[in-house]
Amino acid sequence: MASRKAEKERLRQERLARERELAAATRRRRMLTVYGLSAAALVIAAIVVVVVVSGGSSTSKGANSSFSQPKVSTEPIKTLASDLHPTPTPGPLGPEGVPIPHSAPLLATNSSSSTGTAVDGIHCNAGEKLVYHVHTHLTVFVNGSPRQIPYGIGIVPPRQVDQTAQGPFVVSGTCFYWLHTHAADGIIHIESPSVRTYTLGDFFDVWRETLSRNQVGPAKGKVTAFFNGQVYTGDPRDIPLGSHFQIQLDVGTPLIAPEKVSFTGTGL
Repeated sequence: MASRKAEKERLRQERLARERELAAATRRRRMLTVYGLSAAALVIAAIVVVVVVSGGSSTSKGANSSFSQPKVSTEPIKTLASDLHPTPTPGPLGPEGVPIPHSAPLLATNSSSSTGTAVDGIHCNAGEKLVYHVHTHLTVFVNGSPRQIPYGIGIVPPRQVDQTAQGPFVVSGTCFYWLHTHAADGIIHIESPSVRTYTLGDFFDVWRETLSRNQVGPAKGKVTAFFNGQVYTGDPRDIPLGSHFQIQLDVGTPLIAPEKVSFTGTGL
């Protein structure tokens, strides 16, 4: 009896230690997001102006002439209003404070043949690079049904995955690509050693999944893309990733009204 109690207590202490470690890692991540930029990086961040286009096309440029946000071609959502079904009720909040699609299957797994070699000029480093650190949210529907974006994309195994009360969260791996996911909530972490434009196509290449006008991962059919609540009219591979950008891909029909995620209070 005493040995069973001791074992239960040991397991309880291990669980509490893991939870404390995750909480500390989350606090460190948020502190790095706010304070971890060097003075030079802060200057860069201050001069880079990102214009989120609403219903039109634009190119935004910072004072650094080597960096410019690509043109984003969109149309007003009213062009599809009659074809849109309501956005489903959000799922439970995940470990990053963002909803995870409730009981939705994965679009594709997080496993790949990646060994950490560079993809599209994107490297995999032992630590996360935070000179340019922003977050984009990705939502995917296939024939009107939601799909989860798995945790651990762009984080090469073996990974340490903490099983939190809100769901799995990857805290470490062999290396981190500059584009990766920590949780199954659709948050793409852009953590780069320099300020540059990354695209959704880059992310899918790191994931080693297909993205085109007629395919998203293994799901095939006409792809309707939304960018910040507007209809995106270009190649979905060219959709830029940026701070709090919201991207949705609908494969096939019915079409689902663009989901809008609040980043308030998430620390992202």
